[in-house]
Amino acid sequence: MDFIPANESFLFIKLFRYYVWLLFKRRFSAVWLKQDYQPDEGLKTIYYLNHHSWWDGLIPLLLNEFRFHQQARALMEDQQMLEHPFFSKIGAFSVNLSNTQSAIRSLRYAVKSFERPNASLFIYPEGTITPAGTTLQFEKGLAWLAQEFSEAEIVPIAIYIHTIRSDKPELHLHVGNPVSMEAGHSRDEQLHLFEQHLEKMLVGLRKYAGFDNTGFDKFI
Repeated sequence: MDFIPANESFLFIKLFRYYVWLLFKRRFSAVWLKQDYQPDEGLKTIYYLNHHSWWDGLIPLLLNEFRFHQQARALMEDQQMLEHPFFSKIGAFSVNLSNTQSAIRSLRYAVKSFERPNASLFIYPEGTITPAGTTLQFEKGLAWLAQEFSEAEIVPIAIYIHTIRSDKPELHLHVGNPVSMEAGHSRDEQLHLFEQHLEKMLVGLRKYAGFDNTGFDKFI
């Protein structure tokens, strides 16, 4: 399958973000956000997120357009991009994890994307949608990117959807602090560190979301 590059449309993004905002407002009883990180102007960021639902693909647009304000792109499974081609207009580009050569091409494209000022990248390192509550197991791409582009800040984002308080689901998002790159660590060791940070955040969300909103703002 051919690689699908990002093909951003400024006008499409500005219109589509309001549609997405209204979509989340209609489908969720509330969207809560705990934000420990805000990128300074000029900083470049790699955001990595857990992947448990269809909604995950739209969350980067919401966060970037209404909070981060960076030049954002996102890695997306090639089959999903074929089914939903509009994602290329909001900055997504394809990755085929079943083909090593194709996956490396996508990662190199991601690194080149950081040549743009104030650039950011969203990545779901599990590689596919996984059942909520399962132990995180990342593909190697995140650690590869972190070492190839060491000047980027690596920031975990935890996503948790629940129906504890209402028949309509609530969405809790936690943007964590940057994860430090440990000197001398191998890629596998660094990848495990990334997994641990996000897993700890998810454990906290599962424990408190729907019971205690301390530290969270109502985002939508």
